[in-house]
Amino acid sequence: MKCLLKYQWVKLPRSQMPAGKGVMGAWARLASRAAFRNGQAHYYKYVNQVTIGSWSGGIVGLKSILGVKKRNKTLGLMDKLARLGYIDYELDPKTKKLTYQIKDWVVQCSGEPCMGTEAVYATQGYGFLCLPRNITQRLAEAHYQFDEADAWLDLWCHTVWQEPGNAFSHMAPAVQFGKYGAVLTLETLGHRWGWEKTKVWRFFKKYADAFPLQKLPGSFGCLIFNTGYPAGTSFTVPEPAQVKRILGEIRIWGGNTHNKGSSDHERVNCWITWYSRKVIPHIPQAQAAPAAESCRVAVSGRFITRAYFSLCRYCKSFKEDCQSIEGISPAKFELLPRAGPRTGPPTDTGGIEYGTYEGIPLW
Repeated sequence: MKCLLKYQWVKLPRSQMPAGKGVMGAWARLASRAAFRNGQAHYYKYVNQVTIGSWSGGIVGLKSILGVKKRNKTLGLMDKLARLGYIDYELDPKTKKLTYQIKDWVVQCSGEPCMGTEAVYATQGYGFLCLPRNITQRLAEAHYQFDEADAWLDLWCHTVWQEPGNAFSHMAPAVQFGKYGAVLTLETLGHRWGWEKTKVWRFFKKYADAFPLQKLPGSFGCLIFNTGYPAGTSFTVPEPAQVKRILGEIRIWGGNTHNKGSSDHERVNCWITWYSRKVIPHIPQAQAAPAAESCRVAVSGRFITRAYFSLCRYCKSFKEDCQSIEGISPAKFELLPRAGPRTGPPTDTGGIEYGTYEGIPLW
């Protein structure tokens, strides 16, 4: 299963809800318990008519979903989500019935395979939730100070898998913010989340198992991988040596580009976007590459500016390397070793006749 930047949503398993405080963590828990199709939902002895992406019940059930014990705190959290534009909710003062509707619901992924069942609400911890990729963007645009759950879900929503413009995402699911955001820095994430650099570092130390971080050489930045993303196939986080090798190839391709006015971080992001397509075909064949001592033929590339040729007729491996070449007629002339320059034809030829090649005397 690919997960490209052009896709507008990503998958979040219901068994991997973000931990910690934050409005996005509350939103994810509300969305995970919403109805996946239209129908009648049973809440204790009540039967409520619900639509896709909605939930209907009482305050007690809502506190259980959010993991909050106090009524006022629960309603305050619902008010905050409503102000940010994530949900709409309504509380009937007479019946104490509460109904909320998820506004960022992906209708295309809503329960078509389950139309024949009687269930309307999703089972807790089962299946996955479709997240819009830009679900956390409005928090950054509003300069909202992220909590841990908000930052966790922000990284998850920006995970890519087998993205053509990110060679490292073909090794493991990687975090990428925008087209030129494959490599990140703690400063840029801190500016986005409203955190200090030290707090960002403590966050990655705490969630090192979920989002391992690998630092790149110099001031390029770092790569962030997502170990829990459902890629549909098994994968392992690449070793630093593999990352360094891929980065080295990309830097070779980008050596002739002229973007000297930008920083190292911006430059390496441009190189990854521009030249990942040239490096990606080499990633699966990296383990099967022949050893250097057994490869006797140099591959012609765009970086070879000068070549030195020798007549294979006089090399020791003439029969091994050159006898199967067809369609090539070597020039018929002979060369003799000499000790120094000559100003005229040799006086003593030792019985050897010298010829000419294209009108030029050979002596």
